[in-house]
Amino acid sequence: MQTIEIYTSPLCGYCHAAKRLLTDKGASFTEYDVVRTPEKRQEMLSRANGRHTVPQIFVGQTHVGGYDDMAALDRAGKLDPLLKG
Repeated sequence: MQTIEIYTSPLCGYCHAAKRLLTDKGASFTEYDVVRTPEKRQEMLSRANGRHTVPQIFVGQTHVGGYDDMAALDRAGKLDPLLKG
């Protein structure tokens, strides 16, 4: 299974949905709260090419994007292979 990192904020519904989708797939992930850890917001902006909304999801070296992007990959049958590497 690939390393998964997700940048979130506590009151973000899309963040909760993204974490739920990953959990439902049995994927473990590292979560970075950009509200409680402001330096992680700067890191996220750099890694996500300036995208400032949360969640921002990374699977291995691949920037997946936000929840809608990840859900679209799942609907297309491309998320599971990406998670497995």
